[in-house]
Amino acid sequence: MNSFGQKLRFSTFGESHGTAIGCILDGIPAGLNIDEEFIQKELDRRKPGKSEFETARKEDDKVEILSGIFEGKSTGTPIAMIIYNTNQKSRDYSNIKDVFRPGHADFTYFHKYGIRDYRGGGRSSARETAARVAAGAIAKLMLNELNIEVLSGICEIDGIKSEVFNYEDAKKSVIYALDSNIEQAQKDAILNAKNEHDSVGGVSRVLIKGSPKGLGQPLYYKLDAVLADAMMGINAVKAVEIGDGILSARSLGSQNNDEIRANGFCSNHSGGILGGVSNSDDIIINVYFKPTPSIFKEQQTVTTKNKEVSFSLKGRHDPCVAIRGTVVCEAMAALVICDMLLLNMGSNMNGVTKYYK
Repeated sequence: MNSFGQKLRFSTFGESHGTAIGCILDGIPAGLNIDEEFIQKELDRRKPGKSEFETARKEDDKVEILSGIFEGKSTGTPIAMIIYNTNQKSRDYSNIKDVFRPGHADFTYFHKYGIRDYRGGGRSSARETAARVAAGAIAKLMLNELNIEVLSGICEIDGIKSEVFNYEDAKKSVIYALDSNIEQAQKDAILNAKNEHDSVGGVSRVLIKGSPKGLGQPLYYKLDAVLADAMMGINAVKAVEIGDGILSARSLGSQNNDEIRANGFCSNHSGGILGGVSNSDDIIINVYFKPTPSIFKEQQTVTTKNKEVSFSLKGRHDPCVAIRGTVVCEAMAALVICDMLLLNMGSNMNGVTKYYK
């Protein structure tokens, strides 16, 4: 599947080393103010080649809107956007034409489809996530009108964990670090791995502020389930936690329950979601990225004919994919919340009569 969502649905297209990537976003209500400069700034946050902590591949990631916008406002029709690839080096992948890279989707895609686009992984490449960020930027514009904010930052790199979660600091950090006290240690871990021709994993922490009560569609389109689905669909993500996550399994009920007072909840172990439905508290999501599988050490693998070989990778790759990945997490969270807002409008007669009367 190349599409996501129900009332707000988007589809992406394109490959890492093809002509372009892009998306079609369907379901945005007519009349939304579309700030193209904001959309571009969101893409700039994700684009490669901004620092030594990222891949050296240089892409402008200039987005072009093809449809669905007239005189600065959404028309209610599908919004199509395209981003041209301008800095492919497909020759870097010629030595893996018939070789499966460990940790990549090469092996599984080949055995599923019987066809191999070896140029940077083709459709399975994280290059596709630029299209998700473009769609997510429009979702954020809609959320801004409702005073709902989606933020993120890096809370862990190579096991170095944040004690502080400062989202304003993350905006200014080249690695989107939430804790400035350990930012340098996290940077050192990335560069040490890079110098050793290796990579490190990391954790993105997503915060959704201002979400109303009632978002989520029990039982099979729960808010936490769909958020987890959205995050697990991002390249290199191996685990997702809502609120206390796995710590909940190590707690007593008396410790894990969020007691309620007239002015709200006394704690937020639930991460803002109960029974798959938002409770108006902050929604907190931790997203775990594995180390970038593209490393420059000699590795053992097999060919498309199942012959065992040794090989060394070439190309330009992120030493820590979580850094740019956190921007993608934000985009996917924004898209999910927008979808849930639109779905929730008809959940009871008050909403229906308010609109039609």
